[in-house]
Amino acid sequence: MSCGKPHAVDCRDVLARVYQYLDDELAETDCAEVKQHLHECGPCLREYGLEEAVKKLVAKHCGCDPVPGDLRSKVLLRIQEVQAEL
Repeated sequence: MSCGKPHAVDCRDVLARVYQYLDDELAETDCAEVKQHLHECGPCLREYGLEEAVKKLVAKHCGCDPVPGDLRSKVLLRIQEVQAEL
């Protein structure tokens, strides 16, 4: 995904870190890079908005239930596979 404009940080790098950004798990400089990129790049901003909405929806409806360990492992593995494909 890219808007076709040059950015200091590549779109793929930003999208790979979007969940870390949403969870406030990035260092301050990385957070600033992602924030600046989202300010400049409409397609990435839309993708960020989608991921934010999904995260809120899951938290609202599934936040109380404990996640089985094997399910968590499968989901994390699938996320890594998708990131590798990008």
